[in-house]
Formats: sequence, structure tokens, C-alpha cells
Amino acid sequence: MTNALEVKGLRKSYGEKVVLKGIDLYVRRGDIFALLGVNGAGKTTTLECIEGLRKYDGGTISVNGRIGIQLQSAALPAHIKGGEAVRLFAKWNRKPADTSMLAALGVDSIANKQYQAMSTGQKRRLHLALALICDPDIVFLDEPTAGLDIEGRISLHEYIRNLKAQGKTIILASHDMAEVESLCDSIAILRDGEIAFAGTVIALTEKIGKHYNIQIRTGQGLETYESDDIRASLITILKSYEEKDTIIQDIRVDRGSLEQHFLKIAKGE
Repeated sequence: MTNALEVKGLRKSYGEKVVLKGIDLYVRRGDIFALLGVNGAGKTTTLECIEGLRKYDGGTISVNGRIGIQLQSAALPAHIKGGEAVRLFAKWNRKPADTSMLAALGVDSIANKQYQAMSTGQKRRLHLALALICDPDIVFLDEPTAGLDIEGRISLHEYIRNLKAQGKTIILASHDMAEVESLCDSIAILRDGEIAFAGTVIALTEKIGKHYNIQIRTGQGLETYESDDIRASLITILKSYEEKDTIIQDIRVDRGSLEQHFLKIAKGE
């Protein structure tokens, strides 16, 4: 099996409500993959079925290797210390306790700190350390940088890239499109319980068009335009300013962001 994960025909309902309508997707071994979707699209249910946390009604899920799961929240006792949590999870996984992992994640200072006294960022890093104790082949990360400051986000992104360099497969759930665009080799977008798109960010851009944002500043303020044909749009826009004898102070042109592309697909536009 060359893929770390293969999902075929995954179906799940809650009573009369059909949440997953036969999902097919795969993740290549060694990739960083993100499953995206607006609230209610079925993203959390899909991940929980893959992780073995929720039963599903039909289809198959094939996982090639050990998995480690970093949840957005964890039910750790309030008074447990970081080092104690590491030793506890190591015993469950029959692995030697190694608090050096906390040092590698930059949180060795919490080895003797109670969970309830940790910051959000420290808890995120501890959750990741616990997920890695079993030396997983596939790591699930649920909003790994939520609550982190800029320095913490950059550091954790680098650690995630190091995991990929070690040959591990990363399956990411994130609402941060800049994070997804920076880290991921491939993505899938869920819409109403079905896969609306699967592929690379570049393939997504090619699918929906090269969307551009144009900002023009004049003495009257800032005006914005959207375009899929930058050449034709600029000619028309600049001609209209010339006809109005309006002096242009600044022009800025940006390629459409992953967030804009994602919303077009996720909302079926």
C-alpha cells in the first residue's frame, strides 16, 4: 500500500440526517494533507471515523501504519504535571518515558508544571508530544497552532516540517488557510458530506481560475476590484480613471488567496 490512508465510500448518518454521502479520498505516504470544510460539512465526523473515535455506517477505511492523535482539547487531569503525563502515556504505549521530547518541542519547562497552570500554547505542545510517544507513522493534528503567538506558530510549523522530513504522514485540520497553504502538499474540501475538491493548492487555483484582487488608491480613498482576467480588467479600470481625470496614487494587485478559492468551492459558487 503506497498510500498512508485510503477511504472508499464512507457513509455516516445521525438518525435521519445524512452527514457523509460516500466519501472517497486518499493520502500519500509522507505528505502533509489537510481536510477542509465549512462548519457542518462533515469534516469532524470524517476525521473521527478515520481515527477510530466514531463508528460509521458504510464504506472502508484503510490505514497503513500506527497513528498518533493530537486533539484540540484533551481530558487530562487538572493537577497532572507535564512529565507525569509523558510517563503515563509512555506506559500505555509500552515505550520508554522520554521527556526530551518536551525539550524538542520547546516546552521542557512544563515537565514539573500542573496541566491547569499551563498556557494554551504549552497545552498544544504537550498534546503533540503525547501523540508522538508511540512513534506514529501517521499524525493527526487538530488546529495545532490555535492559541499560539506568532513565534510559537513559526516554531511549531518547523517541527511539523521536520516530522514530514522523517517520513511521517501528517493529516491536518485547520481553519487557518495561510497555515494550510504554507504546510500542505494536498488538500480535500468537503461540501455537504461529499468531496467537492481533492488535489494540490495549485490544482485548486487552476480549477476555479486565476482570481486577482486589485486595489487602487486615489485622493478619494481606496477602491477594490476582483478579476479573473487581470490584463483586460486593468485596461478597463485605468481607462475609466483617465476619463474621470482622477489621479491614481497607488495600485496593488494580489493573486487570490487559498481562503477565497476554498470559499468558492465550499459554498458551491
